[in-house]
Amino acid sequence: MSEDNIDLINNNNDDSQETITKVTGMYKEWFLDYASYVILERAVPAIEDGFKPVQRRIMHSMKDLDDGRYNKVANIVGHTMQYHPHGDASIADAMVQIGQKDLLIDTQGNWGNILTGDSAAASRYIEARLSKFALDVVYNPKITEWQASYDGRRKEPVNLPVMFPLLLAQGGEGIAVGLSTKILPHNFIELIDASVKHLQGKRFTILPDFPTAGIADFTNYNDGLRGGKVRIRAKISQLDKNTLVITEIPYGTNTSSLIDSILKANDKGKIKIKKIEDNTAADVEILVHLPSGISPDKTIDALYAFTNCETSISPLGCVIEDNKPLFVGVTEMLRRSTDNTVQLLKQELEIRLGEFEEQWHFASLERIFIENRIYRDIEEEETWQGVIDAIDRGLQPHVKHLKRAVTEEDIVRLTEIRIKRISKFDIDKAQQKIDALEEQIAEVKHHLANLIDYAITYFTRLKKEYGKGRERQTEIRVFDDVDATKVVIRNTKLYVNKDEGFIGTSLRRDEYVCDCSDIDDIIVFTKEGKMMVTKVDTKTFVGKNIIHVAVFKKKDKRTIYNMIYRDGKGGSSYVKRFAVTSMTRDREYDLTNGSGNSVVLYFSANPNGEAEVVTVMLRQVGSIKKLKWDLDFADILIKGRTSKGNLVTKYSVKRIELKEKGVSTLKPRKIWFDDTVQRLNVDGRGELVGEFRGEDRILIITQSGLIKTITPEITARFDNDMIVMEKWIPKKPISAIYFDGDKERYYVKRFLVENENKIESFISDHDNSQLEIVSTDWRPMVEVVFAKERGKDRKDNLEVNLEEFIAIKGINALGNQLTKDKINQINLLDSLPYEAPKDVPVDDMEVVEEEVVSHKKEIEDSNSPSKDDKSEDSGQATLF
Repeated sequence: MSEDNIDLINNNNDDSQETITKVTGMYKEWFLDYASYVILERAVPAIEDGFKPVQRRIMHSMKDLDDGRYNKVANIVGHTMQYHPHGDASIADAMVQIGQKDLLIDTQGNWGNILTGDSAAASRYIEARLSKFALDVVYNPKITEWQASYDGRRKEPVNLPVMFPLLLAQGGEGIAVGLSTKILPHNFIELIDASVKHLQGKRFTILPDFPTAGIADFTNYNDGLRGGKVRIRAKISQLDKNTLVITEIPYGTNTSSLIDSILKANDKGKIKIKKIEDNTAADVEILVHLPSGISPDKTIDALYAFTNCETSISPLGCVIEDNKPLFVGVTEMLRRSTDNTVQLLKQELEIRLGEFEEQWHFASLERIFIENRIYRDIEEEETWQGVIDAIDRGLQPHVKHLKRAVTEEDIVRLTEIRIKRISKFDIDKAQQKIDALEEQIAEVKHHLANLIDYAITYFTRLKKEYGKGRERQTEIRVFDDVDATKVVIRNTKLYVNKDEGFIGTSLRRDEYVCDCSDIDDIIVFTKEGKMMVTKVDTKTFVGKNIIHVAVFKKKDKRTIYNMIYRDGKGGSSYVKRFAVTSMTRDREYDLTNGSGNSVVLYFSANPNGEAEVVTVMLRQVGSIKKLKWDLDFADILIKGRTSKGNLVTKYSVKRIELKEKGVSTLKPRKIWFDDTVQRLNVDGRGELVGEFRGEDRILIITQSGLIKTITPEITARFDNDMIVMEKWIPKKPISAIYFDGDKERYYVKRFLVENENKIESFISDHDNSQLEIVSTDWRPMVEVVFAKERGKDRKDNLEVNLEEFIAIKGINALGNQLTKDKINQINLLDSLPYEAPKDVPVDDMEVVEEEVVSHKKEIEDSNSPSKDDKSEDSGQATLF
């Protein structure tokens, strides 16, 4: 290393010597050169044609070798190396990636499988040729800019004249030095439609479309710029009550990696499955068999929460423009690509116009030369220049209508006309040729004058010729967030040592509490009136004299705790009701008034706000007249956990006994259905399904003739062909008209749901059977429109009261035939009036804003009110 390249600054100290080396010269430049090389020549595609350099050289080599037949990939790889010494393996890999996108390369042989992750066969075994689409839109040597190859022996394109948004159609991914790119693939037809809208001056939106299909949420796509995110899910459906089937997978995964992630989640106890079958061939089919008793709906959510059945991709739009990286969104990419296509079409038209005009010019000269026998003027000339001049003099009187001057090159071409051609010259045919060229010239000029319309026609032709079979594969949907704590399998058991104050999963000799998962939080109450929430662990000290332990649910406003406590030693007793919706983990909270030696006398946890009746018994002290009375928790307002509570007595309590179990004091829970995400919710999003109490269920009917009832759980999933969802009234009949494929007749039936826990079909199993009308009204009416039969008048429409037409029968009954005549269609009319029996209210409580208000006289009041919502745990009461 020369002294010019290294500057040494020496700092001499007594104890040590510090040397600072400044890197300069070629060492400073080399890294920048290397980074630039990787960015420009390896990893990032160009915005002009959408190709990385190796891809561009592959496509150029395939055009060199193209003769309509297949070429061995190994041969193409070797030919590509003439333009740049890429490694043969990297060229083959790049070519396989292009071929698997099924757009530019017509493949033959084993090119691998993007669904299973299987790799392609060796390049000597597989073959390829350019697709018709590639030949149509990628190549035109007349408008291609060329440059010398790496060794100067050959010419290669700077950019290919691609007249299509190819980069967005194929997508692109690469990691360079200091930056990366990840452009997601988009739908072929949608890109063309967007290009046409751009040319028409209309706004457009384009979203990715993946070759592996799946379901995707593009809410945060952010136009493909940095900071965006796309969530992709596998398509999972329920095959039967113990089997799930995965038919589409997320982009970036394959069936092998997906199955591995499911098995790993099963090993960790996040989900519980019996076995997995991979039946994937041309289409994905993964069967997930569940143990009996495992909820398919919750398992689907768990697959999304804990496996690769849901993945996230962060797009990053980075391309090369003018030898510089450019960060740009997909909307701008499409605009630039479309504008570039218009300019390429213009160049193509201008070249074609020049060619037509040149042909017209020479055809006109040829006619003048032969028709006026100017070739005879050269018979006496002895020199070449004399020949040229003689022809030039002979042409002058006849060339005034030509569009350009006659050059010596034109005259030379005239001298090359053969005698045989002159002798067979047909003036009419020559004129027809000139007229045809004039029509072509006029047509090209018209296209140039109306360039945008010409470009729109061009894109429309591409869509018509190549768009078949390229419809959108990825379903666009807005996802709901899966709460992992609600769908995780309870894979371990929780134990408690109440006296010593320990909880944990390793205390197997102590009292069993419940099943839990390793991501759960546990809520604990002690006899001293203390409360704590802590993470599940093998063994945790939470405080002695534990009176209640349970899995804690965040934002749970429906679990209500009823508590009576003594304030301090010898103090008064208070009663309170409260919910615990949130808190700081591992922090101890005091639920009493804060006095020392306070103690809890009675405690219960109620998952649906139940309010029991207890008997309070006092000690015989002094002249107390009333030693025993009943206390109804329904008389107590639900307050915050910091509330002091209402006074029960100032005397010493002997004991408190449970007299009567209570019913819920909370208003029935309102359930909504959000059609956007196809899920139930309690947040008011979507359409109100109804108000539900503990045992209420939802009725579901599908277009395929299946009927079932479900509990209104937020985790429930629904089929795409669902046509009825409402609160189930057990005594309300279902009326249906269906076409029986076996008997080829329409039948009417009315029935009740007899088995609320079973999915049943209420139409026949024949392949041609189909449901026509279904109604859950009490007295439905239908209109039958008859088809016109040959030789007969059309019958008048018939109105049918289904209640009178058929009595209520079993769900498996065939029903009554509607009519023997041919039916054109059946319309559901407004139902007849009917006053349905009203539900009997559970109690006289109602929710007003956030408080639960009693119509009875309240005992006493204290501080903050609380809210109500949902819970699923069973109640638990403790007396002291």
